[in-house]
Formats: sequence, structure tokens, C-alpha cells
Amino acid sequence: MEKQPPSAPASRQRLDKWLFFARLIKSRSLAQKAIEAGHVAINGERATQSSAQVKAGDMLELSLERRDLVVRVLLPGSRRGPYEEARLLYEDLTPDTPAVRRTPFEQAMRERGAGRPTKRERRETDRLKSDFDEGDD
Repeated sequence: MEKQPPSAPASRQRLDKWLFFARLIKSRSLAQKAIEAGHVAINGERATQSSAQVKAGDMLELSLERRDLVVRVLLPGSRRGPYEEARLLYEDLTPDTPAVRRTPFEQAMRERGAGRPTKRERRETDRLKSDFDEGDD
């Protein structure tokens, strides 16, 4: 039996593998979870299965934890290489002014250097504490 020479990567590739190879998501299992949760769209339609196929020219919309990405697939991936290699797999079409999402914890934190709370903010905090304490009885 004669061995076949290694061929070029297939023209289509599984979505979870491509996201992993392009370094847009840290692992294939996280990519699968994001796809199943409906955070990935291919050409405007939500992908629900990680086995969905992507090809060159497809537009992907990703809703990640802290930002939204819009990318165009340029090439299928063959391995998870360094960033410079992964960057060749897609073209980033994300708008220039990305909306940075803050977690509830980050929203509750005061900015460093913002100083002490004002009298009004202190009264609101005290009111919340007293409402909470009254509910324990």
C-alpha cells in the first residue's frame, strides 16, 4: 500500500476546531460551549452545533465575555500555532469602537483615586444596610 502525500487542509472545517486554531477561543471545549450557548453566528445565522462547517469567505460573529467580534474566515486551520500564524486565518472586521463589557463586580467597584464617597452616596449605602438588617428579624 502506497502512502499518500500530505494534502492541503480541507476547504471546510468544523467551527469549534477553526475557533480554536484561530486562537479566538482558548480551547475546543470552550468553543463548543460558546457555540451551544448561541454566542456564535455564521453569515448572520446562529450556529447551534460545533460540527457546523466554515469555509473561506464566511462571516463569523462572536459574542465573547468581554467583547463582540466580527471576522471573515480567510483560510482553514491546520494546527493551533503561534498568534502570528493564527492571525492569517481571519480578517478582523470588528467596528473600531468596541463596547467593553464590565462584570457586575467591576461595575460595583469604585474607580481607584475616586476618593471617599459623597454624603449622598454614604446615606444610600446606610439606607441599604439598614433595610438589609431589618429584614433579618
